[in-house]
Amino acid sequence: MQNEIINLLKKENKLSDETISEIKDIDLSDFSNIVKEIGKNETEYIKASEISKELNTKYIGKSLYVYNEVSSTNTVAKFLSMNGVENGTVVISEKQTKAKGRSGKQWESPLGGVWLSIILNPNVDYSKLPLITLATGVAVAKTLEKVGVENSEIKWPNDIMINGKKVCGILTEAVSKFNTIESVIIGVGIDANLNVDEFPKELQDGTTTLKEELGREGNENLLIKTFLEEFEVISEQFTHEGYEDILKEWRKRSYTIGKIVEVREPFNTYYDAYVIGIGKEGALVVEKIDGTLEKVISGECIIKN
Repeated sequence: MQNEIINLLKKENKLSDETISEIKDIDLSDFSNIVKEIGKNETEYIKASEISKELNTKYIGKSLYVYNEVSSTNTVAKFLSMNGVENGTVVISEKQTKAKGRSGKQWESPLGGVWLSIILNPNVDYSKLPLITLATGVAVAKTLEKVGVENSEIKWPNDIMINGKKVCGILTEAVSKFNTIESVIIGVGIDANLNVDEFPKELQDGTTTLKEELGREGNENLLIKTFLEEFEVISEQFTHEGYEDILKEWRKRSYTIGKIVEVREPFNTYYDAYVIGIGKEGALVVEKIDGTLEKVISGECIIKN
């Protein structure tokens, strides 16, 4: 995280190479106010003023930091969460140079997408983190429905699909201290006003964008505003332990239930299975070839044709 924050400060001419070389041990918290100031500067495409105008939330997005370019909004959000920002703060960037995904995957996020992270202080234990990811997926799907997408589905655990192609990814990370979760960072990337041929060739067949699906460009600021409102609704459900209501909405939109998948769990455990459903803690329930049932808590599911 330190190098990424330093690079942001250098890019904005807030730190020089000479200054960095003179400081042996940089306490990055000393620069937190500068990072916040940068996030309050006017940006060209994503406009905090347009997002905030008539934003119907109590706390989500009431504090916004918008950047021209960062390595990852999750990284900046994590840094800000440790340096005095309020619950529901949102970090947005027009571009990301090292967007973060599951299993340490990284890629570039160009202009035209929605790249944001939400800082939550949900007062939960680690067992509830998968449910936060699922809840975010429901909020994204409802947002897409409001902008005209009628058939979005949620692929366990963190992708939103349209017509079998990925349009959005979600990454949930915990910021912990002494085994206690201090905050949760929820990263969301929506391929909005992009062309599929802008993606790496190996991703093009399995990726789509809102522009491609709707046949037109949309308003990114309105998309963000709509999502933040939907997210707060489901965040309130989560806070009040309305987990079954969240799972009910998730099941209605599931892309994974009822399919044969290759389960890829940590430590290279791979096997084929039929997806039966989702458990109350957010784990995927599958039936293996030998008839035994398994709960998949973390990992990846590859849909098999």
